[in-house]
Amino acid sequence: MHWLSKKRYKIGLTIPTILVYSVYIILPILIAVRYSFSKYSGLGKPKFVGWKNYIRLFHDPLFWSSFKNTMIMFILAFALLMVLAFLVALLLNQRLVGVDFCKALIYSPAIIAPIIVGIIWVYILDPNIGFLNGLLDRIGLSALKQKWIGGNTLTPYSIAVIYFWQQLGYLVTIFIAGLKMIPGEILEAADIDGARPAQKVMYVVIPMMKTTISNVAVLIITGVFKIFEIVLQTTGGGPNHVSDSLVTYSYSMTFSSSDYGYGMSLATITFIVSLLITGIYMAIFRDKEKKE
Repeated sequence: MHWLSKKRYKIGLTIPTILVYSVYIILPILIAVRYSFSKYSGLGKPKFVGWKNYIRLFHDPLFWSSFKNTMIMFILAFALLMVLAFLVALLLNQRLVGVDFCKALIYSPAIIAPIIVGIIWVYILDPNIGFLNGLLDRIGLSALKQKWIGGNTLTPYSIAVIYFWQQLGYLVTIFIAGLKMIPGEILEAADIDGARPAQKVMYVVIPMMKTTISNVAVLIITGVFKIFEIVLQTTGGGPNHVSDSLVTYSYSMTFSSSDYGYGMSLATITFIVSLLITGIYMAIFRDKEKKE
């Protein structure tokens, strides 16, 4: 029964996963990278053009506009979700009246399809028919009315807020799971030593939740760089692509303009940027762990 050794058993279990991952993740990435070095309209054969798509990309003002929008979404969503999701998780981890109802209420946006989320927020933020500007009109604060979506300035901030609203409950659930894994004896010992709630969080809870915090950070990074349906539904990337994210601009070039080569170069750059940010975060996180 040597063939049933523990090592071979583990390898046998991972082979199907590796095959599925290779076919549905790695292979499409490699195909996209290959097309990014070509000129292809979807008909005929791709024509190899070398680095021309990437040279064009770095001279494209719409690329830099979509890149700026994506980075605004990332920074704002990351800051809001990391801080507020953790604080909400701390609150909902207490034994309070109605806490289960609050958990369900906060989690509910996470089960709504992103395209429906976009529709909901159009009726709130649309500068012409939206509830927010209508409310400002009714209470006599018309001067505060803004072009919350579809404009040149506020759209990425609004998209980040919408993404925050949708993802908050999901990340709160992960944080609560991490809090439940902290041994009660350690928290009791902190109480006996006279630690205040803030001190307990800073010096006991956060250090013991480093892995959970790291996982949440990676989920936020990868999630923001995949924001598509919300932008598509709220603004469609308009007017003239000024509110596009990297993903929606790549989609527009690929499927609306039938410029597959250029669209794939945009998708490749998006993948590389998200990979770099994730790698930098993980490197900083591991370096801090080693120092401690």
